[in-house]
Amino acid sequence: MEMTMNKAVSNGVNTEALIGARGAFEQMPEAAAFTFRSTCDWMEGTYSRNSLNGYFGLGQEQERKQTFRIDSDHPEVFAAADRAPTPPEIALAALASCLSGGIAAVAQHRGIQLHKARAIVEGDIDVRGILGMDPEIRNGFSGIRVLFEIEADATEDEIRALVAQSQKRSAVFDLITNPTNVTVTVA
Repeated sequence: MEMTMNKAVSNGVNTEALIGARGAFEQMPEAAAFTFRSTCDWMEGTYSRNSLNGYFGLGQEQERKQTFRIDSDHPEVFAAADRAPTPPEIALAALASCLSGGIAAVAQHRGIQLHKARAIVEGDIDVRGILGMDPEIRNGFSGIRVLFEIEADATEDEIRALVAQSQKRSAVFDLITNPTNVTVTVA
């Protein structure tokens, strides 16, 4: 195990900076309070466009180098134009991305060189709930499955531990598996 931790690896994650940030947040916990935001504009039909740029963090407003956009729509089987993924698919992509980023960070910290990491995520929805056909059927996913295909300079147990630690620290895994207070208002 010690040989693995001393091995030089490059997974593209600056773990020294992350550990430094952790130390800084211990000294100034108020700096760790972040507020991310998305502005969603309805375009037409079920098609909408989210713009993401600024956020609050480190005690002040932050601006990104560019504005990111995420479009969403519904498929033709729902009488829509199918111009973009559905919002539930975007949620699955967010989960896969969060877990994958965590795997890279944990692997880097543990001295494990990744060669391939792929997350295959599936979520089951009974659309009768969304369509209001049966109040007993929930609108969201009834189940989500994540399968990882990982090739790394590590044992199977070390790879399982990477995935477990990523899951333990994933913000998106947490928000999907635990209740979150959501307030909706009209201006």
